[in-house]
Amino acid sequence: MVHSTTKYVSGHADLLGGALVTNREDLHEKLKFAQNALGAVPSAFDCWLTLRGVKTLAIRMERHCDNAEALARFLAPHPAVSKVHYPGLTDDPGHRIAKKQMRRFGGMMSFELRDSANVLQRLKRLEVIVLAESLGGVESLIELPAAMTHASIPAETRRAHGVADGLVRISVGIEDVADLISDLDRALAEA
Repeated sequence: MVHSTTKYVSGHADLLGGALVTNREDLHEKLKFAQNALGAVPSAFDCWLTLRGVKTLAIRMERHCDNAEALARFLAPHPAVSKVHYPGLTDDPGHRIAKKQMRRFGGMMSFELRDSANVLQRLKRLEVIVLAESLGGVESLIELPAAMTHASIPAETRRAHGVADGLVRISVGIEDVADLISDLDRALAEA
């Protein structure tokens, strides 16, 4: 298994790391050799940051999930929103399989706005949720893939793969959910 410790495991957006886990002795020996030869060893401080994050991972994940579920329920009927992508919603195409595979539905979600004009300007109105590209930290981050992470991909290719101009992605943090809802509601209001 390969795990990123950069995101939810550390949870504080202050670490780059990862973990390889295996029960195969032959693979373990090869990985151990490569680690030694390449120097792919985290510093003591990076290990401390990882352990700090692991200690609060369970409680943070509960809050991430609680908040994402509440935001999904808030956004689903919102007049500015045409679709919410979150496996915790029973009408989501991935709900049935996610329910089988997961205990909770996570802190990542996306939604599509009915009107994609001025989306970035709307997102810049946010005061609690930060406009940035990342995920898994304690703070809520929001991004517009068409203008940020996927901006270099031609528009027709993006749209063909489901990245609409009005698609918004959120990594839901652990802030007070009422503050998050209020922030989104104000930003999405017609101006």
